[in-house]
Amino acid sequence: MADRTITRAQLSEAVYQEVGLSRNESADLLETVLGEIASALTRGESVKISSFGSFSVRSKGQRIGRNPKTGEEVPILPRKVLVFRPSQFLKARVNDDLAKASGAKQPS
Repeated sequence: MADRTITRAQLSEAVYQEVGLSRNESADLLETVLGEIASALTRGESVKISSFGSFSVRSKGQRIGRNPKTGEEVPILPRKVLVFRPSQFLKARVNDDLAKASGAKQPS
């Protein structure tokens, strides 16, 4: 699998091509959507996008970790982590594309 990254500019261009808004309007729309998602996550809300997946924030408690080099115990402070759970539709689509790329036969 090739290491490719899609940028905001490419997403904005895709909106421009598909929806027909101007390039500036497409960029503004993308920024608004991403801003709303970020704001909701900052407030501790979950974000569910149908047929894509859901984003949520999870709190991790304090725990003791080890420095792998010295073996010394080090406290790991509590923190929040972002979690993405893909939908079944997205998982199936990714696996279908992977099977097509590898030339594997699809089950009947």
